[in-house]
Amino acid sequence: VGAGDVLDVRVLNRREPRAAAAATTAYKVTPAGLLDYPLLAEPLQVAGLTTDEIAARLGSELKRRAVAADAAEVAVAVLEYESHAIIVSGLVKDPGTKIMRREGVPLYVIIAYAQPLPEAGRVLVVSRATGRSTTFELSDARSLNTLVRPGDVITVQARAKQYFYVAGAVRAPGQKEFHGGLTLTQAVLAAGGVAQPGVSLVTVARQGADGRLSSERYDLREIGAGRTPDPRVEPGDRIEVLR
Repeated sequence: VGAGDVLDVRVLNRREPRAAAAATTAYKVTPAGLLDYPLLAEPLQVAGLTTDEIAARLGSELKRRAVAADAAEVAVAVLEYESHAIIVSGLVKDPGTKIMRREGVPLYVIIAYAQPLPEAGRVLVVSRATGRSTTFELSDARSLNTLVRPGDVITVQARAKQYFYVAGAVRAPGQKEFHGGLTLTQAVLAAGGVAQPGVSLVTVARQGADGRLSSERYDLREIGAGRTPDPRVEPGDRIEVLR
């Protein structure tokens, strides 16, 4: 429980449960984290406690002051989690303040509620606890399991532009913008297609995790005839259509 939360506080009488239910009252936790319950001599500090802990402390205090009988029990529930709010903005259909029902919620749950737009590609999360900013790619399912916590600020951004490079016997060589699912033949067409008749051999150089380039050779004729799969292109690939 935190400041701003609305609590449902009930003093339950086992002998007269209907009367107790009718006396249900909502109380808002003050900015200082206090519950100002009228039957107490002074407000009770509740911020950071669970509802069960609040009920136990409240019941103990009421019995100590002989306000509640031994047959009475105290039940506390949260009606509104105003302290568990996060802010979502950017490329989403439903931006604004989102209320969390737990201390930590996976990032993908918040993103799903906010409904990212088609052009969204990454998420910037600013932690309230540490002040640190972290960027997550929407395509990285594992990173979206990261828990976000009350007070965090989430901004959904456009995906970072990525490129591949085409050289050799094409009409429009150079740097080309990458998009997911791009194949080798599509990449060659994006560079204007082959510039000379009879040209069909292509090499694709790709940088590995160790920084070294590895190359593969493909035959466009074989791909076009369906005898060889059309390979996927990755960001940063260097494609050369051999003359």
